[in-house]
Amino acid sequence: MRASTWPAPAKINLFLHITGRREDGYHLLQTVFQFLDYGDELTFSLREDGRIERPSSLAGVAAEEDLVVRAARLLKKSSGCPLGADIRVDKRLPMGGGLGGGSSNAATTLVALNHLWGLGLSEEHLAALGLELGADVPVFVRGRAAWAEGVGEQLTPVELPEPWFVVIVPPASVSTAELFGAPELTRDCAPITIADFLSGAGSNVFEPVVRSRYSAVAEALDWLTNHGPARLTGSGGCIFAPFSDQQQAREVLAVLPEGWRGFVAQGRNRSPLLAHLALQG
Repeated sequence: MRASTWPAPAKINLFLHITGRREDGYHLLQTVFQFLDYGDELTFSLREDGRIERPSSLAGVAAEEDLVVRAARLLKKSSGCPLGADIRVDKRLPMGGGLGGGSSNAATTLVALNHLWGLGLSEEHLAALGLELGADVPVFVRGRAAWAEGVGEQLTPVELPEPWFVVIVPPASVSTAELFGAPELTRDCAPITIADFLSGAGSNVFEPVVRSRYSAVAEALDWLTNHGPARLTGSGGCIFAPFSDQQQAREVLAVLPEGWRGFVAQGRNRSPLLAHLALQG
């Protein structure tokens, strides 16, 4: 079979609150996920020997720890499929940037191989497998902009505006574990409703913590705020601001300070992964 290439889109968190903590230590969240029409690409080539291989290496990530490899092996084990795959990742999203790159890669692997292996597993089944890999994986499997609660796995689809975003990738490696352990992190936000969010409520509780600990992120937030309502996505360190049209967003990107990285992408309520799956028939 010829190689088959699938999108693994980025996500942004339009707000992010922590409302408490479960007995097992996991934090309870409220957030809204929206997809971007920009992300990584995964190319799958089927194997008859049943092996799962990653021909392309990923700096700092061993194959056994790679969510792509773990997702493929989990799907294979749970389905009993005799086939395997070579999986190549064209990495465009920064690692640890709050854009969901690893989770999106895992979800694309589950969705693509379910199709390519002819398994016929339901979206519910794939989302449940995804949750074993990470709390953000189910939203990428389902592929719809969503209000999320619990640890991020309780999803309610929402219809949102689809503006153009400028996304800046500051030169900082933000540690999610460090932030969740930060004593100054707000962990007791009063729950809000979808209606509250749509009326303008909501912030990102990680933003003040990241701002105080990572000067490069603080500088990027200050700069982008001069052009639009800038916000941190996830636990960072990428930041974004919405604009009404592509030209306006590109004009802002064009004046990024020298040495900074960023991109322009449109928000999507329906993931490019779902659109690609529909084209496969």
